[in-house]
Order: sequence, then C-alpha cells, then structure tokens
Amino acid sequence: MVGYVVRRIVTMIPMMVVVSILSFVIIQLPPGDFLTSYIANLEAQGEIVDEDMIANLRARYGHDEPIYVQYLKWVKGMPSGNFGMSFTWKAPVADLIWDRLLLTLVISLATMLLTWVIAFPVGIYSAVFKYSFADYLFTFLGFLGMATPSFLLALVLMILSFLWFNQSVGGLFSSDFVDAAWSLAKVLDLLKHLWLPVVILGLSGTASLIRVMRANLLDELNKPYVTTARAKGLPERKVLLRYPVRIALNPFVSTLGWQLPHLVSGSTIVAVVLNLPSTGPLLLSALVAQDMYLAGTFIMMLSGLTIVGTLLSDILLAWLDPRIRLA
Repeated sequence: MVGYVVRRIVTMIPMMVVVSILSFVIIQLPPGDFLTSYIANLEAQGEIVDEDMIANLRARYGHDEPIYVQYLKWVKGMPSGNFGMSFTWKAPVADLIWDRLLLTLVISLATMLLTWVIAFPVGIYSAVFKYSFADYLFTFLGFLGMATPSFLLALVLMILSFLWFNQSVGGLFSSDFVDAAWSLAKVLDLLKHLWLPVVILGLSGTASLIRVMRANLLDELNKPYVTTARAKGLPERKVLLRYPVRIALNPFVSTLGWQLPHLVSGSTIVAVVLNLPSTGPLLLSALVAQDMYLAGTFIMMLSGLTIVGTLLSDILLAWLDPRIRLA
C-alpha cells in the first residue's frame, strides 16, 4: 500500500505538468482572444483604435509573445502562488480565487454532508424494507429529485420565498453584511441564507445516491456470505452493518474523484441564478471573456483536484473493501 501511494504521488508531478500545458492550450483554442473582444468593445463605444494602440495593448497583455513564452511566464510564478493577472478584473488571479473559494467550500461541504447524511440511512432502509410503502415513496421522491433541474427549483423556491415570506433569498448575505467585516452577526446571516443553495444543490445528488445505495445493498444482501453470517446466529444489525453495508459504501467513496473538483466549480448555473459569490460564476465569466490566466488556473485546479480525489478514493476503497488490494 505504501509503495502504491508513493508511486502515485510521484506520477502526479509529471501529470500536473501535462495538465498545466493542456489547460493553457485549451483556453487558447477558441478563435480570437481577450484582446480581440476588448478592442471590439472599445470600437463599439465609439473610440478610435489605431494600429499603435493595438500594438501597445498587445504588449501590455503579453499577446505579442509566442504562446510558449506566455505559458512559461505563467508557470514560473506558480511555486510562489503567482498565477498571473486577470485581464478582466485587473487583479491577481490568486486574490480573485481565494476571495471566493472559502464561501464555495462552505456551500459545497455543507451540500455534500447533507447528501451523505440523508442518502446513507434512506438507501439502507429502502434496501432492507424493499417494496414497502416507504420504499416506493423514497423511490418516487428520488426520481422526482433527479428529474427536476436544479436551476428551475432555485427559481421556484426564490419566487415562493418572496411571495409567502416576503424575503429575498438570493445571495449568501443580506445587503447590510455584503461588504461588512467577518463577525458573529455575519456568520449567522450566512447560515440564514445558506439553507436554500444547500437544499437545491443537494437534492439531485441525494436522490441519485439513494438509488445507488439501495441497488448495491440489495445485491449484497443476496450473496452467500450474508446467509452464512445469519446462519452463525449473528444479530441482524451486526450482519447488516459489518458486511453488506460496508461493501455497498464503495460508490460513496468512489465519488471523491469528482466531488473534490465539484467543491470548487460547484453548480455554476444555480450559482448564477441565486447570485452566489462562489467560484462557479467567476469561472464562467473567465471562459466567456477568454481571460487566459484566470480560466487556465481554474482548469488546472479542477484537474489537479480530480487527480488527488482519485488517489484518495482508491486508498479509501482499499481500506473499506478487503477484496481490493493495491500493490
């Protein structure tokens, strides 16, 4: 196991180099660049843009250099936490990301916790008491949750909250706390607004994991080792939790590979609808504007988290399931 982990960590280094190259190339693939859009906006506002001004702008934003030079300048500052400057925001990329990353992690971790807390016991109950009224009810709610688009549910809940409670639930803070320094009052205000995005983002994930947990556990309950454990006289609760439930948890653990990047990217459309100050809308605006350093940093961060999440899920799966061996 130790040798496996060391080898995976060593291979992650060249893999991250390749990811950084691909991230930088991908953002360059669409036709045009940030400067082209910037010049078009200036001309749309009636400004005269001559060749000298275009040359100065290209020099200012570094577009007069070959792409490999731009890439080397970008990666050169990464060890010190310098990911370049955002063309759109005219601010360091690291500052823009860290400002929104904390709130994004709060939303995502709360959503993941809610998803697991609900999906785990409900999935077990549905499998143990299959074809009961509660099982049919959870199945119906699960399909309903998976079929309902998150952004549509966000719009409906925002309208109902305004009509019934005369309360605007957009954003994560009240207007009095948006620019205020962190305090106990601001934290309480955050918690008051946090429930809506957590419920909306967690609904589809919860419904999906309930179905997965139920299906896996039903498959395990019919296997001979469960029958053998019962024949030995082990209590039903011990038989259930010690063996089949532990194996059925594999899908929960295996989702870490995409859960970690999801902590950063989140649900972008829902974040835009709810006006959440998370990293999702910032990533979307960077891609639309072809803000190469900001968008490239986001893509590389998401890819790196996917690699780390896959490693963690492999290790946890080997610990959880004795049938898996990592040499």
